[in-house]
Amino acid sequence: MTTNGIAGPVASLINEFSKLPTIGPKTAARLVFHLLNRPRGDAESLADAIIALKDRVQLCSWCFSITEEDPCAICNDPRRNGNLLCVVAEAKDIYALERTSAYNGRYHVLGGLISPMDGIGPAQLRIKELIERIGATGASELIVATNPNAEGEATALYLSRLIAPLGVLVTRLAYGLPIGGDLDYADEVTLAKAIEGRRTLG
Repeated sequence: MTTNGIAGPVASLINEFSKLPTIGPKTAARLVFHLLNRPRGDAESLADAIIALKDRVQLCSWCFSITEEDPCAICNDPRRNGNLLCVVAEAKDIYALERTSAYNGRYHVLGGLISPMDGIGPAQLRIKELIERIGATGASELIVATNPNAEGEATALYLSRLIAPLGVLVTRLAYGLPIGGDLDYADEVTLAKAIEGRRTLG
């Protein structure tokens, strides 16, 4: 069926792509017309990859990152420094930090940031699991790698006040990161410098 001069499947896919972050209608249309000009195999590969993403990816039961096997490869790697635990808001932040090759510890994904305006408090995050993990692993340093915005700072301060009394050094990524920016948009050098220049909270 044709709608406004556009074939139904084209309009439908433009609509689906438009639902993705940072993808507006114009970019969505460019993607769809690009796919139209590609071999059928390319479209099938894309479709298969999306289905595999939904069918095979799960959360790691230790760090709550995304993984195909549980526990994930990072938690299972004996070469990683078990005394270092880096706390991030989302699994995508691990991907950003791993690109730097500057960090060799383990991670813990909170599943968000403290944001009273959005009704998100500590109880909605995986902070209880973090405390249990620190007790179980004996981690000596907690690196808070949340975004340098209001929510990230509030979360970092909360974690510092909660965990520092346990005798764990709580540090924060240095401000090599732009204020108000997101980790996944930072380049590798900026992130590496932020890791190297982390500071104690409190």
